[in-house]
Amino acid sequence: MALVSVVIPTFNRAYCLARTLDSVLAQTHAELEILLVDDGSTDETAELVRQRYGDEPRLHYITQPNAGVAAARNHGLRLARGEFAALLDSDDVWQPWKIELQLRCMQQFPELGMVWTDMEAIDPNGRVFNRAYIRTMYSTYALFPDDSLFQHSVPLRSFVPTMEAVVGAAPLRIGMIFSQMIMGNLVHTSTVLIRRERLEKVVAFDETLRYSGEDFDFHLRTCRHGPVGFVDLPTIRYQRGMPDRLTRAEYRIHTATNFLRTIAPLIETARDEIHLPRRMIDGALADAHEWIGELQFEANDMAAARAHLFASIRHRWLQKRAWELFISCYLPAMLRHWLRAHRRHLRQRTVASP
Repeated sequence: MALVSVVIPTFNRAYCLARTLDSVLAQTHAELEILLVDDGSTDETAELVRQRYGDEPRLHYITQPNAGVAAARNHGLRLARGEFAALLDSDDVWQPWKIELQLRCMQQFPELGMVWTDMEAIDPNGRVFNRAYIRTMYSTYALFPDDSLFQHSVPLRSFVPTMEAVVGAAPLRIGMIFSQMIMGNLVHTSTVLIRRERLEKVVAFDETLRYSGEDFDFHLRTCRHGPVGFVDLPTIRYQRGMPDRLTRAEYRIHTATNFLRTIAPLIETARDEIHLPRRMIDGALADAHEWIGELQFEANDMAAARAHLFASIRHRWLQKRAWELFISCYLPAMLRHWLRAHRRHLRQRTVASP
């Protein structure tokens, strides 16, 4: 049986870590090494691991000074011995057959360097509020119909007949999607299983991308190196709404700037590999600059806002919102505040209208 290394970074998650670890230990594929990398927790994480999992030989508890989620994942990946590596955040939960199903996919199609899946979304009370959440969370899916995103689709039950009760009519979608990933992320980290051969080409997460965006950069580079597969079926429960999540509002500026920092160099250096219309590429750059410009405008950094909004307009001339913000950058501060309050008032009236 193939050894799968499960890398789980954690920071002050003692309140939910047990359900995550229990879901890994309950996998029907039992040949696992679990690398739990504690990124400097100050809560009861160490005590929880000692008391609850001290006798579990598959679980390896590793500590490091706080350095961020990318550094914690890299620490775990450096120690990983498995033929495959699975990534999991410490507040998400796997279905018990997740790893077995993904391994079957990768054994059936040895050209696949990575397989990821859909996910269910749960609220802070553990209730499922969306049973197929990946296309909601990652808007890039809306840009590409499945038949243009993936080149090949195979019913899962055609090669995993013993799991038909689980997979139903769900397909495995296969393809080279590096070009499409330039438009935005399509891969959710806690669903990923990656082959060691592919991991050795990707090497590591970029530790300079703090707070957000390190996952998109990693998955984009993974997709650049060869075919990947998407199991169009939820295999995990993704936690939403917790106060310590990295998707909260104050990290939006990091998400925006790291997205641009990731795609811009590739658009310049990998043009021959990106098979997209120029208008789509320009649109991605325009949206990225406009996103950063709006966030800088809200932060009252008019110089940065002007620079990014002007860059956005250069990539796509006709866009009302970017022009409005760009012109507003030159208005007196008092007038900007009045216009912002006026827009909020109009939005509230619109929402309140029957």
